[in-house]
Amino acid sequence: MSNLQHKPFGTRGKVHDITPASAGWRYVGFSLYRLKAGDRAHEATGSNEVILVMVEGRAAVSGAGKDWGVLGERMDVFEKTPPHCLYLPNGSDWEAVAQTDCTIAVCQAPGKGGHEARRIGPDNITLTQRGEGSNSRFINNIAMEAEPYCDSLLVTEVFTPAGNWSSYPSHRHDEDDFPRITYLEETYYHRLNPAQGWGVQRVYTDDGTLDEVMAVRDGDVVCVPRGHHPCGAPHGFEMYYLNVMAGPRRNWRFVPAPEVEHLF
Repeated sequence: MSNLQHKPFGTRGKVHDITPASAGWRYVGFSLYRLKAGDRAHEATGSNEVILVMVEGRAAVSGAGKDWGVLGERMDVFEKTPPHCLYLPNGSDWEAVAQTDCTIAVCQAPGKGGHEARRIGPDNITLTQRGEGSNSRFINNIAMEAEPYCDSLLVTEVFTPAGNWSSYPSHRHDEDDFPRITYLEETYYHRLNPAQGWGVQRVYTDDGTLDEVMAVRDGDVVCVPRGHHPCGAPHGFEMYYLNVMAGPRRNWRFVPAPEVEHLF
């Protein structure tokens, strides 16, 4: 298996824990909790800012010295309804107590203390289409560049219909040369519907020094340190992924792969 692909370790508790050190990069951290009703998760953000994404289920959440009540509404991610999320600055503590079985993603990147803790969504998050035909997919933007309440994080959800391509036409964001391109590390947390399904993700550079094609399963995380990174959902399997990006500046600018430039 590629060292870019991470399988969940276990089915309960903290099942993913990707740090800059473990990924071999500098900015993005991603962890995931799968909790049963009554289970607790708690962490300190340290030097990172954090967005908690309620992927599925409900949890009572406190953080940054405040009780945020019960967050979460959708019980199955493929309902495609907007997620409930919580932004926490660096130097915060948080705790979640599961009210139902739930899945909580912890998206992390360096914080500068420039923003207050706040709820994100479900209001003001609208499922929107990107692309057309077999390249169409549907986006829930949680904290992209237009949302100015983060220091570093860029976070979005993508739903790819069965038989379609996504993160396509192939593109890369692995150089710090704004406004032409920005350097952004990226993680993909994949889900498949039905859960026994599979999808594909390729991560490759123009010079071929990195060229990995991975069969992704429900619950896998793929790290994209550089290069292009398209995904495909075979006929019969719907694909979801949660993207986390961060780099030295909070802008998303990319360059297409030479072979697909005519598609932009």
